[in-house]
Amino acid sequence: MDRLFIGYLAALTLLIGVCFRQVPGAPLLLAAHGAGIALIVAMARVRSWPRLVAFLHHWYPLAYIPICYKEMAILIPPIRNTDFDAQMASLDYRIWGTHPTVWLERIQNPGITEFLQIAYTLFIPSVILVAVAIWSKRLYPEFRYYAFLVALGFLASYVGYFLVPVRGPRFFLAHLQHVDLHGVWLFDPMQRLLDRLESAHYDCFPSGHTEMTMVAWWSSRVVSKRLFAVFSLYTILIVSATVYLRYHYTVDVFAGVVLAVAVLVVSPGLCAGLTARRPSPISTTSTEVFN
Repeated sequence: MDRLFIGYLAALTLLIGVCFRQVPGAPLLLAAHGAGIALIVAMARVRSWPRLVAFLHHWYPLAYIPICYKEMAILIPPIRNTDFDAQMASLDYRIWGTHPTVWLERIQNPGITEFLQIAYTLFIPSVILVAVAIWSKRLYPEFRYYAFLVALGFLASYVGYFLVPVRGPRFFLAHLQHVDLHGVWLFDPMQRLLDRLESAHYDCFPSGHTEMTMVAWWSSRVVSKRLFAVFSLYTILIVSATVYLRYHYTVDVFAGVVLAVAVLVVSPGLCAGLTARRPSPISTTSTEVFN
């Protein structure tokens, strides 16, 4: 996971260096990348592994992943200066013979809208829930592997956002929608909250909600059959919500499924050698660290 984040930050550092004059706040971003890499190296080099450092070394993606996500909003508009919403909408139309978000108006219902918006908003907590459940069972090798899956999945989706900037049907197809979505109590404040957190993002292709929920669903097997069953239902809800709530084209969802499968397929080979060469002190001194 350390090498993954260092490689990602180094690649973005090179990109910003090449496009220095186009990127607002480029010097600050470069300094932040350097500080981020230095902090990872420092945590990895601590030999005595005090409790706090050991804990932070395993949980720092909770801070790095959202920061990397917000950075995409800074980099995509000036560097890419384009979007692919027209192409995604056209491809959806050719597949279905209609725009799915417009067709779904016929089953639109405030109760359904409210329920699916709650499920959609709980996406990040659900991914974290699996990590907490694995950690609480002291399955530290499994936790390290899940942390790597989550980091790889999110960072891979950010690369997709950069390569294929898409804002989504909620914006591009708004002129074709006949009625607005309405919930019961929580829909509007939840949507406004997500809009503030995500800002002007081009974060639709691939669907990170679909990808990462599938990764969490697959990984929940190590916790319990009951959690796996719950996540099976939740994954269906997330996939449905992404289109029903007009956040994604169905092409985005399909791309999210493909990326999730790719992450799950390649990760064992990427992790096996690393854990064999340097086992984490968490697994070898867990009684000292946590008792």
